[in-house]
Amino acid sequence: MSALRSDPGHALDQRSDVTLRPMREADLEEVMAIELRAYPFPWTRGIFRDCLAAGYPAWLLLERGLPIGYGVLSMAVDEAHILNVCVAPERQGRGLGRYLLRALVRGARERRAERVFLEVRPSNPHAIALYHSEGFNEIGRRPRYYPAHGGREDAIVMAIELLD
Repeated sequence: MSALRSDPGHALDQRSDVTLRPMREADLEEVMAIELRAYPFPWTRGIFRDCLAAGYPAWLLLERGLPIGYGVLSMAVDEAHILNVCVAPERQGRGLGRYLLRALVRGARERRAERVFLEVRPSNPHAIALYHSEGFNEIGRRPRYYPAHGGREDAIVMAIELLD
């Protein structure tokens, strides 16, 4: 897994204090600390470990060398699926999620994906707005996809086409 190239058109890419590097198993303690703060129903360490063992492209977002987010992508033929994209709650609202999302899409494009899919909770309007602003469109719903307090929550399925 290679590091992602920067996008000179994006202001965050000009910041020397924000970098991406491939995620390693040794990072999982810090990744889990962020995951547990960010989500009421977090992934387990085993899920992250399985993704890394399967060779899924995964990146760690660092600010001044400290982990503040991560993203995990799966690839199948000409399709990519963003499995997890997360910025630590205390670092949100500063464009870092957009930076990470663009890096994941760029990574999918570099691996010759023609489209990228993701799921998002309807109860997460900030993420939905981010995905829409980056060109993702709602293409469907997965009923009762996510665990939620008091039951299950649907997922909005979104996609972006990468073909020119």
